Amino acid sequence: MTFTKFTTGLCTASLALATGLSPALAQMTEVGEGEGALSIVAWAGYVERGETDPAYDWVTKFEESTGCKVTVKTANTSDEMVALMNEGGFDLVTASGDASLRLIAGGRVQEINKDLIPSWSTIDPRLQDAPWHTVDGKHYGVPYMWGPNVLMYNTEVFKEPPTSWNVVFEKMDLPDGKSNEGRVQAYDGPIHIADAAQYLMFHKPELGIKSPYELNEDQYKAALDLLRGQRQLVSRYWHDAFIQIDDFKNEGVVASGSWPFQVNLLQGEKLPIASTIPQEGATGWADTTMLHVDSEHPNCAYKWFDHQLSSNLQSDLSVWFGAVPSVPAACTDGRGMQTAEGCHANGYDDFDKIRFWTTPVSDCSLGEGACVPYYRWVSDYIGVIGGR
Repeated sequence: MTFTKFTTGLCTASLALATGLSPALAQMTEVGEGEGALSIVAWAGYVERGETDPAYDWVTKFEESTGCKVTVKTANTSDEMVALMNEGGFDLVTASGDASLRLIAGGRVQEINKDLIPSWSTIDPRLQDAPWHTVDGKHYGVPYMWGPNVLMYNTEVFKEPPTSWNVVFEKMDLPDGKSNEGRVQAYDGPIHIADAAQYLMFHKPELGIKSPYELNEDQYKAALDLLRGQRQLVSRYWHDAFIQIDDFKNEGVVASGSWPFQVNLLQGEKLPIASTIPQEGATGWADTTMLHVDSEHPNCAYKWFDHQLSSNLQSDLSVWFGAVPSVPAACTDGRGMQTAEGCHANGYDDFDKIRFWTTPVSDCSLGEGACVPYYRWVSDYIGVIGGR
C-alpha cells in the first residue's frame, strides 16, 4: 500500500496568525571562537559520550577539538522540549516535527545561516527544505535523524510479526492464547492521537481522513473514541525509553508502539524482541537541531551543527538509534559502523510512506478553522489517559 508523506504549506503569516507570535530572524553572520560550553535538549540516545556503551561516543572528540563542553538535558516528549525551550537556558534542541513549528512560531528558535555550515550540502535533499523546519524559504534548523514509529513486540508471544496495529488498539487474545489487556503500552504524548487516526484511515475509510494531523470534528471524535477503548488495555503510557525497556524485560509487556532505539538495546541483550511496520503504515519523526533565539553559546552551536553532519557521527548514530542518517553518504562511505544494507533496513526507502509528526493547526488544507488544533489534542489526551 502506498502512502504520501504529510507536508504543510504553513507560512510565516499563518504561523503568526495561529499563535499571535512571529518567528525570530537569523542572528549569526560568522562563526568565531567557541564560548567553552554548549547545552542541548535531546531525545534519549541522541547525544552520546560513551557512558551507555563505550563504542558510541560522538561528544568527547567534539569537546577536545572545539573546547565546547557539552551538557545534555534528556526530554521524553515534544511537549517537554517546547516547555524547556520556552523556559530558556539551553542552546540547542533536537526537535521533532510536532515541536519545531511551534518553536518557530513562538520565536523560541532563530533562523539558521546555512552558509556558515560547511557540510550543509551533504544533507539528504529530501530534508534540506523540509516544511517542519523551513518557513518562507528560511531555515530554522539542521536535520539530524529520521525514522518510523515501529510496533515492538515479544517474539515468544508473536511467532510471526503482527500484521496490524490492532494488537495495541483492540481488545483481543494474542497468539499465546492470553488477552492483550494489561500487556500493551501506548505513547504518553498527544501526538499519539495521530496513530489512532492513521489506524482509522485504514479500517474506517468512510471517515474520509486524509492526514492523521488534519482532523475535522467527526474524525477527531472517532480517534478519541478509539483511544478511550485502548485505555482499557494499556498497562502504562510510556515516555521514558528506558522505563519502556524495563517494562518489556520485567513487567510482562509484549507489544507497543516504540522507537528503533529501544528495539536495538533489547536485541543487544539477546532478548526476544523484534519490530515491524504493520499494514496500516507508521507515523514517524524527522528531527531537526534548532538554535535558541537567546543562545549564550552560538559559536559552539554552529560548530556542533557541522559536527553533527559528519558522516561518522551520522553513521554511528544511525546504528545506535536504528534511524536513518540525514547525510546519505553515512550509509556507504565506511567512516562509521553503518552500511547501505543497514540504512535500507532502518527505512531509507520508506521516506514517502511515513507520516511524519507535525503540529496540528486549525487552518489546514481542509479549510480555515476546519481542523482541530493542537491545544485541544493536549487537553483531550490528558482526559483519555486519565480515564475520562
